[in-house]
Amino acid sequence: MCYRYVSHNPKQMTSNQHLKEYIHQFEELSSHETEEFANAFEEVIVKKRQFIVQPGFTAQYRHFVSEGAFRCYVVGDNGSDHTISFAIEDWWITDYNSYIYQKPATMFVLALEDSVILRIPYEKEHELKKANHKFETIFRIMAERGLAFYQRRVTSNLTLSAEERYDNFMKRYAHIAQRLPQYALASFLGMTPEFLSKIRNNKVHKKS
Repeated sequence: MCYRYVSHNPKQMTSNQHLKEYIHQFEELSSHETEEFANAFEEVIVKKRQFIVQPGFTAQYRHFVSEGAFRCYVVGDNGSDHTISFAIEDWWITDYNSYIYQKPATMFVLALEDSVILRIPYEKEHELKKANHKFETIFRIMAERGLAFYQRRVTSNLTLSAEERYDNFMKRYAHIAQRLPQYALASFLGMTPEFLSKIRNNKVHKKS
């Protein structure tokens, strides 16, 4: 899961307009600079259950989610899968180790809904960074905030109980939970679907 910026309803604007609004939170850009940045991206329509990254293939793109939801996960040797991150509107997703080092991916990135993404090729991103320090600043800030998120997640997994991890997730991302399959959310929180169901049922009973 990556840093999220709450903007206007993305369905009321084009994907290109959505991205333009998003980047202005990080850096003041002229209209020409905004167009130059946005034009480096390609819009792609992704169907539910379609993969945009798969193990063994190098991740060539960084993806900005304009509409929809995605799940990034790995599959262990025993066949069990482990959710690494999610992405909804205004979030970015890819296999970052593969993308940054241009090595074969180890993760799957799967669409949970019919989605619209804007993707930028690895080479084009580097061209943008070299062309304008403002563009480099945008990518740097996103990377910093993404790193801070992953640090919070690791700390949470190490120090909080399963129920506390669930409560923490719901406080921050309740609007996401309803869009996620229970098995995927349970995997992300480090518990079985059955245990997540038990936690949810207990909370319902406490309210009644």
